Amino acid sequence: MKKIKPFAALLVLSVALCGHSPAAEASAKQPPNILVILVDDMGFSDLGCYGSEINTPNIDALAADGLRFTQFYNGARCCPTRASLLTGLYAHQTGLGQTIARDKKVPGYRGYLNDECVTIADVLRGAGYFTAMAGKWHVGDHAGVVPWKRGFDRSLNVNGANGFYHLDGGRPRLVLNGKPLANDDPFLPKNWYTTDVFTDYGIQCINEALAAKKPFFLYLAYNAPHTPIQAPEEDIAKYRGKYKAGWDKLREQRYEKQIDLGIVDKTWPLSPRPDDIKAWDSLTPAEQDRFDHIMAIYAACVDHMDQAVGRLVADLRQRGVLDNTLILFLSDNGAESASHSNKNHDPDGTLDGNSPGDSKSIVYQGASWAMLSDTPFRYYKRFDHEGGISTPLIVHWPAGFTAKGELRQQPGHIVDLMATCVDVANAKYPTEFNGNPIPPMEGRSLLPAFINQPIERDGLFWEHEGNAAIRVGNWKLVRVDDDGPWELYDVKTDRSELHDLASQKPELAKELAGKWEAWALRVHAKPYPPARKAKKHAESE
Repeated sequence: MKKIKPFAALLVLSVALCGHSPAAEASAKQPPNILVILVDDMGFSDLGCYGSEINTPNIDALAADGLRFTQFYNGARCCPTRASLLTGLYAHQTGLGQTIARDKKVPGYRGYLNDECVTIADVLRGAGYFTAMAGKWHVGDHAGVVPWKRGFDRSLNVNGANGFYHLDGGRPRLVLNGKPLANDDPFLPKNWYTTDVFTDYGIQCINEALAAKKPFFLYLAYNAPHTPIQAPEEDIAKYRGKYKAGWDKLREQRYEKQIDLGIVDKTWPLSPRPDDIKAWDSLTPAEQDRFDHIMAIYAACVDHMDQAVGRLVADLRQRGVLDNTLILFLSDNGAESASHSNKNHDPDGTLDGNSPGDSKSIVYQGASWAMLSDTPFRYYKRFDHEGGISTPLIVHWPAGFTAKGELRQQPGHIVDLMATCVDVANAKYPTEFNGNPIPPMEGRSLLPAFINQPIERDGLFWEHEGNAAIRVGNWKLVRVDDDGPWELYDVKTDRSELHDLASQKPELAKELAGKWEAWALRVHAKPYPPARKAKKHAESE
């Protein structure tokens, strides 16, 4: 019997379930373009279509014309998420179990992508795709791991996320296809803003791919809304005063909207405000004004990013390729709770500069507003509780499925993006690359979920700075720090993680802990680096 290719198999199932689809049949002959949009440090509830009051009409429109996943997970922090997204492996297998750093001489913590992995760009370029990236790279350029050596035909990248604006003699420093750019390079517009520069370059690469008559893979990795948050004055002004309702009331409003949207099950309670965060009503008017300004800047970052996405989508539509472009939009981790600067440390958010939000200011969202961003969950970036690892995932692909505005409850993970891209592109994932053995993909294709079928897997796993978790079915075991106690939750009824069942179900907790230990050894999450000290609040990257 002739073997049916993965995408063709999806079409057979799609036709059986949804009826005849001429657009999908056409895309079987022409591989889809693939656009992965990754944003930085945006919480689970920060999009309008996930419960926010922030204006995100363009991303919301993609959701209305596509799918929203309600249980999709990232890797808890910038570097590990990027490593897993690009390779389809758990971050420790790639050498980036923690963050970019000096080599710690243990396999899971080399501080850069190793040679025993391939990127989506490597694989899709082998399948005839034009491959490009624009934005935050952050997987090891200090060690010579750069996009133009890891499968990308074109790249405009910055390694970290150290601001948004052109600064004389400052950062961020952009690199164009291996060439470091001066901030006043003729390639760059005057007083450039990263969100716009990355979008413009992405559009340029798309045009180049279409001119070459090749399908494209574009990895668009915005640094918005990573701290220090900065945004155009006119965008900040739109939100000034809107956050004086305070984080307590706004969390309740987002939570109710999430229930109405179906994003959150009404049986999951809203997690309580942590003891170290003040009640909004206890603040003075001056403090409330200051915090309103902080969140207005953050909202402006998200709003401006949405405007850029709208511009990119409009370009795809104008060129007649939107329908057969698979768009995947997600965030790299939960909201950032740290709030510090060179001048002071404020556990509730920093507001520095003569004109907060401009190119010379240093502003951090802080734990109080990060709590709002992660509604209804607990914890933040770096932690493996739901607030740290839950991301919106929006999927738009009119030629690939007929569903519009639907939710998908299937649990998914950042490692699934490689498998999905390989699947839709009919590409071949290698067992060996450049003379190095390549481990099998850890993820699963999301194509079944597109047509609302289950994704079969044994479990999902996390480890970062000693924080750890495993999810098998609806059971999740999670801990804070490598010496912290394991907590057990039934995420079907308690995804807010408020009712620890570890003492009631010790055998189940022990079984899941054993599975996690076996995984940790297999993927090199263990051994930990020498003299490692797990931290709740590490320096932001």
